[in-house]
Amino acid sequence: MDLGLTDRVALVTGGRSGIGAAIATALAGEGCDVAIVDLTADDEARAVARRIEAHGRRCLLMEADVRDFAAAEHRVRETISTLGRLDILVCNAGITADGPIWKLTEQQWDDVIDVNLKGYFTYNRAVAAVFKDQRQGKIVNVASINGLRGKHSQTNYSASKGGIVAMSKALAREVGKFNVNVNVLAPGMVLTAMAEALPPEFLEQATDETVLGRLASPEDCANAVLFLCSDRSRHITGEVLKVDGGQYI
Repeated sequence: MDLGLTDRVALVTGGRSGIGAAIATALAGEGCDVAIVDLTADDEARAVARRIEAHGRRCLLMEADVRDFAAAEHRVRETISTLGRLDILVCNAGITADGPIWKLTEQQWDDVIDVNLKGYFTYNRAVAAVFKDQRQGKIVNVASINGLRGKHSQTNYSASKGGIVAMSKALAREVGKFNVNVNVLAPGMVLTAMAEALPPEFLEQATDETVLGRLASPEDCANAVLFLCSDRSRHITGEVLKVDGGQYI
């Protein structure tokens, strides 16, 4: 099924590993050139770049802290100047610092909110100006079902992901008249390398919450993003697509 993504250019934050790496690789598989923004362009990031290039597409690796307002604007300009255009933004960079609220420090709160929410604002803002002027574009912000339902020991994380949902809905209202779609992907527990390192009982509990009896892979998330970035979702905006095997229900 042709998704109409050939020769488009995507920018993915947090694209060096896990869900972000799967998204970046999947976009290349559908014909996109891909720019990746992450804290470090290390061996892991270069491995993702090689997978993208194996699809015959270009990859631009860029280092930046997503909280850096000026760097976001610079990285967007660098993407356009190097790859020739920009059609898609996928914000995925995020961190956790878990604990019950009475044990959370101010620093843990500030770090999670700054990376997970401000880090999305910086790139959404920079890209929205470009997409508005060119009168087309797709934005997908990766949140979490815990931003919709909350989770024990994740008040900071849940607040940041809930903020992403609200921000995306507001932005969808602002840029819809410019033919720009803004949507949210809300995964449940995903079997990334980080998740697989958790104690088995955590994975078992998450699996028991699903109705499909299995956890998502990063590729499951990537496939949903492909749809939201394609012309097949052209009349969908301001929506939250859960990829959680039924954990939320």
